[in-house]
Amino acid sequence: MRLLLFGAPGVGKGTQAKLLADDFRIPHISTGDLLRTAVANGTELGKKAKVIMDAGKLVPDDVMIGLVRGVLGSPAASKGFILDGFPRTLNQARALAQMFEELGIHDYRVLNIEVSNEAIIRRLSSRLMCRNDGKIYSTETYGATAGSPCPDCGGELYQRDDDKPETIRHRLEVYSTQTSPILKFYEDLGVELTVNGMDTVENVHRNINRLLQSTELR
Repeated sequence: MRLLLFGAPGVGKGTQAKLLADDFRIPHISTGDLLRTAVANGTELGKKAKVIMDAGKLVPDDVMIGLVRGVLGSPAASKGFILDGFPRTLNQARALAQMFEELGIHDYRVLNIEVSNEAIIRRLSSRLMCRNDGKIYSTETYGATAGSPCPDCGGELYQRDDDKPETIRHRLEVYSTQTSPILKFYEDLGVELTVNGMDTVENVHRNINRLLQSTELR
């Protein structure tokens, strides 16, 4: 199984990717996690990415493409993968298609998870991150507030700049104008599938598995 998870920020790509990785026993490759690790480690890439992500903008194509190529070309991804967070622009999609050709990858699917903008803003603006271990918690689920101690390690919970409502709205605008057109690209290739992400995590997961099992690549 080679799967690209697609959808606006906050639709639940990361959550579903982890579940599907367990189902198919293949690695979950999250470009967001890789970038956040670089930020936490203070690497040159991390410093550059932090400024861009805090402003709600997309990381440059050359940085992302190089990062993804290194991961997909590794032995860990030789038996399949779930790519979460890439591509985000039509140029990235075209570069990824070329990369797939070079790596001999032909059988893959693009799963589009759809959630309303209102629900996305509510979901993301309720997130808090631990300054110590980077774990994310929801104010709706845990009843935590900014400044509260992390349930796991006691570190301070805070709201990231890119999880504030005004930044989220900007990110959704960026998504609409720059990222959503790549759906047509994958539709033309006959590999795009769409699932409603407004249900519970469990039901969305169940519906995704049904869709993957019932749909064949053209």
